Amino acid sequence: MLKFPKVLLSLTLILPWFSLPLLGKRAVKRYLPAALCISLVVRIVHFIAKKKNWWHWEEKLHPKLSGEFPLMWGPYLIGSMWILKLTYGRFVQFLLLNLFVDSLFTFVLVDFFKKQGIVSLVRLKKWGLALIFFIDSLLLYGFQYIKDKGK
Repeated sequence: MLKFPKVLLSLTLILPWFSLPLLGKRAVKRYLPAALCISLVVRIVHFIAKKKNWWHWEEKLHPKLSGEFPLMWGPYLIGSMWILKLTYGRFVQFLLLNLFVDSLFTFVLVDFFKKQGIVSLVRLKKWGLALIFFIDSLLLYGFQYIKDKGK
């Protein structure tokens, strides 16, 4: 177990933002609205998860911030824009990349964070978390599709 789980959470929040300039201004402008929409959906899911005790955050960056804050506003937000930039318009590739990334998080990082004393699944199995991520990915693509069709 790490001695500094807050440092790990801080890095989880901050490091993805360093890749933002590599996305390019056009990509950020194009994909940020969909990424923000799906982040809002994820926030709602986390609210439901807290009520249903699907998972438990044992460590937080700050007492007034929710436990998922670093993941949602770090790798999830920035990662959503990257995935859209790399695969939008090629739905099968989009799904395959999401499946890979979501599986990595669900079946590797969740165990790592649990060992670090950060988060643990309580009343939700890994396949349930994977299903939530899959639905989120469909919504992300749908938000971007609707935004592009609205132009």
